[in-house]
Parts: sequence; structure tokens; C-alpha cells
Amino acid sequence: MFRLTHTSAAVAARVGLGARTPTPERSYSDSGIRVPQLATFRLPEIKNEPTRDYVPGSAEQEQLMAAVEELGSKTHHIPLVINGKEVRTGDVQKQVNPGNKSQVLCTYENAGPKEVDAAIEGALAAKSKWEAMPIYDRQAIFLRAADLLATKYRYKLMAASMLGQGKNIWQAEIDAATEAVDFLRFNVKYSAEIYAQQPPLNAPGIWNRVEYRPLEGFVYAVSPFNFTAIGVNLAAAPALMGNTVLWKPSNSAVLSNYVAYDIMREAGVPDGVMQFVPGDAAAMTKQVFEHPEFASLHFTGSTHVFKNMWKQIAENIDRYKSYPRIVGETGGKNYHLVHSSANMDNAVNGTIRGAFEFQGQKCSACSRLYVPKSMWSEFREKLVAGTESIKMGPITDPTNFMGPVINQAAYDKITGYIEVARSSSDCEIIAGGKYSDKDGYYIRPTIVLTSDPYCKLMKEEIFGPVLTVYVYDDAEFDSIINTISETTPYGLTGAVFAEDRMAAVHASTRLLHTAGNFYINDKCTGAVVGQQPFGGSRASGTNDKPGSPSLLQRFVLPRSIKENMIPISGYTYPSNQ
Repeated sequence: MFRLTHTSAAVAARVGLGARTPTPERSYSDSGIRVPQLATFRLPEIKNEPTRDYVPGSAEQEQLMAAVEELGSKTHHIPLVINGKEVRTGDVQKQVNPGNKSQVLCTYENAGPKEVDAAIEGALAAKSKWEAMPIYDRQAIFLRAADLLATKYRYKLMAASMLGQGKNIWQAEIDAATEAVDFLRFNVKYSAEIYAQQPPLNAPGIWNRVEYRPLEGFVYAVSPFNFTAIGVNLAAAPALMGNTVLWKPSNSAVLSNYVAYDIMREAGVPDGVMQFVPGDAAAMTKQVFEHPEFASLHFTGSTHVFKNMWKQIAENIDRYKSYPRIVGETGGKNYHLVHSSANMDNAVNGTIRGAFEFQGQKCSACSRLYVPKSMWSEFREKLVAGTESIKMGPITDPTNFMGPVINQAAYDKITGYIEVARSSSDCEIIAGGKYSDKDGYYIRPTIVLTSDPYCKLMKEEIFGPVLTVYVYDDAEFDSIINTISETTPYGLTGAVFAEDRMAAVHASTRLLHTAGNFYINDKCTGAVVGQQPFGGSRASGTNDKPGSPSLLQRFVLPRSIKENMIPISGYTYPSNQ
């Protein structure tokens, strides 16, 4: 497992990538005789994977940190994987440890046009056998992947996420371990529920039924750096439903995504069903979107990139065999609204967690905070004290609550916003504001107090550890709700803190379209698969709710079947007599 390999021209020759790959013969309709279904199977009980605490001195913390040390002891090389073959292109890039940027965690191959073409053709060639495989067998593969991830490879995948993406132990646990496992298991549960959705009525002599066909073509999965679990789900969800997938991982998360990919290969995902193709995002996307059998985009990333992708798809719409399914989760400018009746300590601590865990690099992270004037003095004291007490540093020290941001581009963008606040007459930095990229990309958690609720830091997604606060008059609770809704184009997550039930109900109702995930007396991050399906609308995405059956429905084409048991004896109807 996790086959780390050395450069070899023989591998490329073996898969014939020296010249343009001939288009293989393929058929979507001729799958041969179906495998007999000899029973209706019952799935194992599906539950959320329990989280582990990793307390100091525990065996689980020692084993995890040993995996971190082992994985970080050398530079790994990650190939492309196309049709089950490891491919080298000669275009080699690197992924560094963001907490120690002199450490190259891995080098990886970049796919060029020939490799992307081979990946597409291979995925289409693998499609007929994969979609003909009974759902029970596909479910078994992903249940096995979940069990491998939860046990044998838990610490390895967590270690790759910690080193490569700057996650502390808890953030790696709730991502690379529990959420990734939950996606795999609950998707199996939801697929069974979808297949069980059948017509409720049959006329005399008629049997009605519905089949859930995979999409006609291939799926393009483009995953982000911030959640390993999202990468797993972007590729695995459509594959479970019988689709074949090109998986383009983020260049800042190649190591963890490859470990996850290799786990699914070990679990039994056949060659060609998932093609692992790191590469230049713009060039690969252009090539993919020009292919007539492009069937779906499964995306998580920035709003700007997603909008550009949507435009490219629209420009190519006449090329496609079918209308592509566009599924995307993008940015957010998420809020905490504190009512004067709120439990102050709960609101303060929830805000610190929501804004600064994983360095604010969650699409759901709290970025704007609204506090009533009557509470602000004490609230500020507690918020600033808690924020300044945050311990930050390398993930190799388990006591650190925060680590680095992901790369130089992110560091420059986030610190740019801090400097805008520093130079602005309507902003005051009341905590943090310090940063250094000498060894890694470290930015202290920063709180900005503003007198302008529509200032730049209140409107634009920063995607880092910067929280902007606006203090409102207690009597203006209703008008501040309007401000929250009007300030940004996003609609991902939000929270209200209020012990007054009527205030909570009022806020929830008025803020209906501001958040696809809304929280009452809890932070606006931390959605759990099977409990809070995740996603937002407006500029935050298509709100197809990963962690629910709704997402899987996007990757099937239902076919209604009507079978008549009694031959008709004529063509006229009684009214024709």
C-alpha cells in the first residue's frame, strides 16, 4: 500500500504514452449478460465513525505521531495513475510542508494533454463493466475502503493531512479519519435508499419500476486542499453510483489524496474507474470541458474558479452528448450573530473555534461577528484574551491549536487583508495582526473591529484566520439581520446565539437564504455526515448537500420501466365504440 516509486521511463512506455493513445473500442450498452442477483441484501448498520481524543501519553497519540515522523522522514514521489498503471511525464512538481517550507514532502507528476486524453479514454472504456457491476458489489468495495481507512491506514492518512495541509491532530481526525469514513459508509446507505425508491402503484397487469443509471460519459472531480475527506467524496460518490471519474487533486494536497486514492484501489476499485491525474488546473479543465462525453463536474473550491468553469461548460454546450451535471461547493462569508440574551461564554468560545481552528481555512469558517453594544465590553475582553492565548506552531507539537496557512499565495492574500485593516480609518486590529513566513506560513489569529458593517473585510472571503467584528445597538437587532443578508453574495453557513427563543426563531426566519447550514447556539463549522448535510446557495454553490442522498441523485439518470403482463386484443378504446 502507498506504493512510493522511483523514476522509470519503462512505466510510461508500458502504458503507451510516448505517442497519442489510440481510441479504444468501447460500448455503453453492450455489457453482456447481467450478473445474477440471487438475493436482496441487507447492509450492515451504518453509524458515524467515533472520534478519538489522542490525549497526551495515549497509545493513539503515540502511534499517530510515529506515523507523522515516518511519513515526514523522506521525500515521496507520486505518479499519475491511469488505467491502473503508474505514469511518469517528466513534468515534476513538488508539495512542501507549509509549516516548514524547506521540507519537500513529495514530488509529483503533472499530467499533460496526452495523459489527460489517455485518462478520459480509459475511464470511458472501463465504464461498461463498472456500471454493470451490481450495486451490492460496488457498495462492498467502498465499505471495505472505509474499514481500511478507519483501521489499517487511519494514522497514515491523518499524518499525510497534518504534514501536507497543516492540520493539528483534532482537525486531521475529524477530516481524514472520521469524515472520510463517514462519507464512504453513508453514501452506501444512501445509494441503497435511492435504489429502493420505486413507483408506489401498479395498474392491473402492469409492473412499474425505476432503474438508476449512471451518467453517460465521465465525471471530472476537482478537489480542494483543505479537506482530505472532500477529495475522497468528490471521487467516490459518483463512482459508487456506477460512474467513472477523473480525479484532479489540489496541488497542495497531492500526498494525502494519493494515500486516500491508494486505499480505494486496495479496497477493489477497478483500474480505470478512478484516474488519479494531478496537473495544471486551467489546461486540464479546458481539455476536459472540450470532450463530448464530459458528463459532470464535481467541484469544491473558490467561487471565482467555479463561475469560470460554469462559463466554459456553457460555451461548449453544443459539443456534449448530454447536459452536464454541475455540482459545486464554493466560498462563504460566514457569520455569528449574537443576541443580547446569548450565553456569553458559549458565544465567545464558539466564535474562537469557528474563526480560528485550522487557521480559518474552512469554507464554513466564521469570518464576521455581530455583537450587541450592551455585551461588547465583556465580550471583547474574553474574545481577545482567548484569541491571544491560542498556541500556534508546527503540527509536530500536539499542543498547538493552530498551524500554518497552506502556501505563499494564501499567506500573501491573508496578510494583505490585515494590512488593509491596519491602514483603514474605520478598522482597528484588537488582537493578532502579526505574521511571518520565515520558516513556514504562520499568521497569528487576528480580530478586526470595524465601524463600517460594509467594509472590505466584512464583504470579501479571506479564507484565513481573520475575524471582523461589528458592534450594533441592541435595539437594532432587526436591522442588523438585514445587514447580514445584504453584505455579501454568499450563503453558506451562519449562526445565531440567543437564549431568547423568540429571538432565535426570528433570526432563523429572517436569515432564511443567508445560509445553507444554520446553527443555533453553536459555531458555524463542523457539519457531520449523516447529521447535518452540508452546502449553501447564492454564490456558495449548488447546495446539493454532500452527506445526504441528494448528492448521489446528481450522478444518476433514472429510467422508468413499464412492463405489461396482459396482451391487448385491439387498438380502440371504449369511447371509440
